[in-house]
Amino acid sequence: MRRQLELYGERSLGRLVKWLIWLLGRTNPDRASDFCGAVARRVGPLLRAHRIGQANLRAAFPEKDAAWIEATLREAWENLGRLAGEYVHMGRIWDYDLTRPNFGRIQTDSVPLFDQLRTDGKPALCFAAHLANWELPAIAAPAHGLPSAVVYRMPNNKAVAKEIIRIRAPLMGRLIRTRAQAAIEMAAALNAGEHLGMLVDQHFSRGVDVIFFGRRCKANPSIARLVRRFDCPVVGARVIRLPDHRFRIEGFGPYELPRGADGQIDVAAATQMIMTIIEGWIREYPGQYLWFHRRWR
Repeated sequence: MRRQLELYGERSLGRLVKWLIWLLGRTNPDRASDFCGAVARRVGPLLRAHRIGQANLRAAFPEKDAAWIEATLREAWENLGRLAGEYVHMGRIWDYDLTRPNFGRIQTDSVPLFDQLRTDGKPALCFAAHLANWELPAIAAPAHGLPSAVVYRMPNNKAVAKEIIRIRAPLMGRLIRTRAQAAIEMAAALNAGEHLGMLVDQHFSRGVDVIFFGRRCKANPSIARLVRRFDCPVVGARVIRLPDHRFRIEGFGPYELPRGADGQIDVAAATQMIMTIIEGWIREYPGQYLWFHRRWR
C-alpha cells in the first residue's frame, strides 16, 4: 500500500511538473522568470529548506545579523525561482552574438578564453558552482563551438528527469549522469577531446576534506583526479545575475593546480584551491547562491 502511494505521488508530481513546464513555455522568459521569482521569494521562507539556509548562512557569515541573513535568503529564493522559470526558455536566453557583444541578455569578456580552449587541441575541465543561473555555462561551451560534456544529477522522479533531459539534450552536448559508471564516461569524454564541465560546490560523501567558509567539509575531487590523469587545462566559470533579465558569464584560468614533490597533481590541495576560488565567488554575490543544501555534515 505504501509503495502504491509513493508511485501515485511520483506520477502526480511528474504530471504537475510537465504541466508547469508547458504553462511556463507559453509565456516569454522574462515573465516566467518574474513570476517564479516572486512566488519563490514569498513561499520559500515557509519551507523546511529555509532553516537549512539559515544555518548555512550563520555558519558562513557569523558576523552578519539576522536581518541580513533573512534578506539574503529571500534573494536566494528569488534567484532559485527565476532559474525555474528560465529553465524552459534556456535556448532563447542564450543570445550572445559576437558581432554585437553585450547587446542581448548575455554579457561576457571571456571570448578569448573560449577561443583558446577551442583551438589548443586539448580537452579541458571546467568547474562551476550553484550561482545565479548555473545552467548557462553548460550552454556557453557548445554555443562557442567547443565539443563538450556535462556531468549532471538525475532527479529521482523519472517523469521530471525525462523533461529535464528533453530541455538539456539539444543545448549542452554530451550528458553524463552521476552514477557508478560516470567516471568511465568522463574519461571517455576527455579522451575524445571534449570539454567537461561539472558543479563541484555541494557535499560529496566520498570526497576529500577541505575548508569552506572556515569549516571542514567534504568536496568533490573529480576535477583534480581527472587533471592528474589527463594533464589538461582547468578553468572556472561563473554566472552573475544582472538587472533587466541579463547575465554576465565569466571564465577564469587556465589554472596551475598544486603539485606534490613527485610532480603529480596534489588532489587534496587542488580541490582545496578550487573550493577557495568558489568561496570567493559566493562572497561577492551571496544572494545568488543556493544555500538550501546541507553543505556541512
